[in-house]
Amino acid sequence: MTVRTWGWLAAVIDVVLIVVFALIGRSSHGEANTLLALWTTAYPFLAGWAIGYVTSGAWARPLRFWPTGVVAWILTVFVGMAIRVATGQGVVDGNPLPISFVIVATIVLGVFLLGWRAVARGVIRLRARRTAPAREA
Repeated sequence: MTVRTWGWLAAVIDVVLIVVFALIGRSSHGEANTLLALWTTAYPFLAGWAIGYVTSGAWARPLRFWPTGVVAWILTVFVGMAIRVATGQGVVDGNPLPISFVIVATIVLGVFLLGWRAVARGVIRLRARRTAPAREA
């Protein structure tokens, strides 16, 4: 698979996983999962991810942890939380960002955005070993 193909595939996988994160969050709180409600929850994180994807040059090295995965992950969380605060999303008892939400979002998005890259890299390495010609003794 070419780097360009991986770049597009990585973008799609990241976006799908961020939407899954929003869907899980909404479902765990018993909130409706209409398309508009899901978009309202997901777009702050998608905006952060887009900034991270561009900033890290992810299209050129989509499977790398650094800078691609880490920058995309950190900016997804940071910008996503900033947008949520700016738009008044998730305010609980006057607290705009409960620390438990920040911790859970950081961990889950880290596992999602870095985890699939680890699996993909492992599969690619395993396939490369299997297809490499046997060494002569």
